[in-house]
Amino acid sequence: MNIIHVIILAIIEGFTEFLPVSSTGHMVIASSLMGISKNDFVKLFEVVIQLGAILAVVVLYFKRFIQSVDFYIKLVIAVIPAVIFGFLLKKHIDKLLESPLVVAIAFVVGGIILLFVDEWFNRPLIKEEKKITYGTALKIGFFQCLAMIPGVSRSAASIVGGMSQRLSRTAAAEFSFFLAVPTMFGATVKDLYDFYKKGNFATPEIHQNIKYLVIGSVIAFIVAMLAIKTFITFLEKRGFKLFGWYRIVAGIVIIILYFAGNALHTV
Repeated sequence: MNIIHVIILAIIEGFTEFLPVSSTGHMVIASSLMGISKNDFVKLFEVVIQLGAILAVVVLYFKRFIQSVDFYIKLVIAVIPAVIFGFLLKKHIDKLLESPLVVAIAFVVGGIILLFVDEWFNRPLIKEEKKITYGTALKIGFFQCLAMIPGVSRSAASIVGGMSQRLSRTAAAEFSFFLAVPTMFGATVKDLYDFYKKGNFATPEIHQNIKYLVIGSVIAFIVAMLAIKTFITFLEKRGFKLFGWYRIVAGIVIIILYFAGNALHTV
């Protein structure tokens, strides 16, 4: 991995983190196309810069994060399923992250769902986070766990989960943003600890690696700041169909490249 790779992956992460298209899936594909080997640092990098992007939510929605204790209780409840399943399935998840084919299939399946989600859940009753109950928060948390499959999209899974619980598109998207903060903070801490346990902080490359993490996180943060509001505005007016078609086309292209055997490969 070099600085050009860092910049490209960080831009991809910042732009796609909050779109229902899977930022992790896009980074897996981009890494594969650029021939980046999946070592311990690359896996850590792809998680840490997601936290960088997600911190943009705290800045843009700062008032929401200081409004009440109830807000945090809902986030804690919603993140519990991800903590449990993430701990139990960590090794399996890491293996899936190495497969562009898994990403491609998830792209297509998720895209088909997004084509119809606006019609399935078109009578929302909850239009703001304050009206979300603890039980609803927990159910959305279970939906978010589907994103452990690379290519599913954490944003898409939690937004669809929210809409299935009668949240409006905007309320579901914003709660998905809020839920991403503790989810990715926990994932980052866990991956940093695992990286440390393997002795990777004592390697000669550690100073360069830290520099890459900082640069990648800052770029992802800035790009995400620009992407969030644009996404909300688009979602309110147009819904999910465009994202659904994008996922389907992208997934088919990836499958073709994968079986062509040259342009795309597991790393």
